Amino acid sequence: MQKITGIGGVFFKARNPQQLMEWYDQHLGLQFNNGFIQFKWADDQGNKATGSTTFAIFKEDTTYFNPGEKPYMINFRVSDLRALLSELREKGVTASGDIQEYDFGRFGWIVDPEGNKIELWEPIDK
Repeated sequence: MQKITGIGGVFFKARNPQQLMEWYDQHLGLQFNNGFIQFKWADDQGNKATGSTTFAIFKEDTTYFNPGEKPYMINFRVSDLRALLSELREKGVTASGDIQEYDFGRFGWIVDPEGNKIELWEPIDK
């Protein structure tokens, strides 16, 4: 059985994304680059480890979270996106859209029983 390997990202909507990013920078020291921050992982000894988690703020009217109706979406890291989506479809889980491939990984989406869109990411870690 395929499983989630970590949290790839947390995304949410905002009325004024730029203003909110500035607030996070001013009060929490989080400096956004093109609307997102990428936190690099490290092991218990502080050594760099493979992987990262993204934090991003989207415009309130984004359609990227569709068909989900919530103002947030979580991204889970997976090791084999195609196998996981196949297993989930066999179990009756609703997939949303087609797999998209980029130079940093593959993306697929599912919808949970409460209508939350979940992004699944098979990263290409360098």
